[in-house]
Amino acid sequence: MIRRCWLIVLLLAGGLNAISVSAAEVHNVRVWIAPDHARLVFDLSSAVQHKLFTLKKPDRIVLDLSAATLKSDLASVDLSKSPISLMRSGSRNGGKDLRIVLELNEQVKPKSFALKPNEQYGDRLVVDLYRDAVDDNPAPPKSAVASINDPASLRDVIIAIDAGHGGEDPGAIGPGRVKEKTVVLGIARELKALLIKERGFQPKLTRDGDYYISLRNRTERARKMNADLFVSIHADGFRDHRARGASVWVLSPRGASSEMGRWLARKENGADLIGGVGSVSLEDKDDVLAKVLLDMSMTASRSDSRDIAHSIHKNMSKFARMHKKQVEQAGFVVLKSPDIPSILVETGFITNHDEAAKLKSKAYQRKMAAAVFAGIKAHFTAKPPALTWLAWQKEGGTRVAATASSYKVVRGDTLSVIASRNRVSLAALRKANGLRSADHIMVGQVLKIPAS
Repeated sequence: MIRRCWLIVLLLAGGLNAISVSAAEVHNVRVWIAPDHARLVFDLSSAVQHKLFTLKKPDRIVLDLSAATLKSDLASVDLSKSPISLMRSGSRNGGKDLRIVLELNEQVKPKSFALKPNEQYGDRLVVDLYRDAVDDNPAPPKSAVASINDPASLRDVIIAIDAGHGGEDPGAIGPGRVKEKTVVLGIARELKALLIKERGFQPKLTRDGDYYISLRNRTERARKMNADLFVSIHADGFRDHRARGASVWVLSPRGASSEMGRWLARKENGADLIGGVGSVSLEDKDDVLAKVLLDMSMTASRSDSRDIAHSIHKNMSKFARMHKKQVEQAGFVVLKSPDIPSILVETGFITNHDEAAKLKSKAYQRKMAAAVFAGIKAHFTAKPPALTWLAWQKEGGTRVAATASSYKVVRGDTLSVIASRNRVSLAALRKANGLRSADHIMVGQVLKIPAS
């Protein structure tokens, strides 16, 4: 019995000793620079407990890691274009803990969190440094200053182009380590180049570099741009390398229902608006009206999404193998904006050897971008939003035609949604059509869309 007790004591002592020497190691530090924030990623040998706090005069951020040691040269980290002027380290608690200090050259708001291992990386500690809000993407409502006698002042159709993944998130990885994030950014830039050359369009990229943007932030950026369309570009991946084929996706009915529930649940915070320019607030609406407005807005957006998606699918099928013969539906987060038509284009399986070879080719990227561009152009040439140069051109480019346009009511429309989507005030729309506040409209009814 005594021998057995001594054995247990020895085992426990050995275990405690193992714990005491199993300090986590920081093997590498990577920096990703985005327009609105910088991300530091610390690669670890194992998970650590950490604490982050700030100091003033001078501005510093202190990161304390428990039971950790540094095995990387901080001086070799490229801090150019980052808000960090210097990164240094020291030990605490008799060398048991690690302290990393970030000396700043501008004010930031820090946020830190741990990431668990994945297929590419082990344990990581992430520190995001958010700069003061400077956003070049928001588009002012040109309809407010547009002149019906000056076509040059009419607004462009705004296309938000979203290259998937980025930064710490490479997306799917194919043969030769070709990364989805790199391929889709190339296609996004090609699409932007095509749209810039086309009169009446204004393309904007949600990201134009190798940095990460959250899914919700991607759609939020599109909303701040006052986008008329959101196009998310991806490349598929699968463990079976034989999987192949491109696809085009729109929001599923189930995905629309879940997003509607999310918006209704948080409408009291006053941040929820639908309709882009001239937005309709949900904050002051009762639950029934808010639900109706959301439902109508999402119905109209999904209808336009399907039209554009079908056109792009047809264009892509002329040169690419398609995964399915029709446009597919899913509840992807990037498709859930209730007031912006949104599509997701999977340009092929990057995990398939043949398709990966095509996708990393600049010529194929241009061909894929051209197919998406043609679908976008066809839709907005046929159905241009009011008070755009494209609408003015469709009406013959005459001064008289520019004074007003018309809209035929379809199932699911409300006057509020029609006003919002055409960027005119509800009062002006009522006045132009002699409507009272009840806003009763009928399917097939033709409404005049006023020019201001």
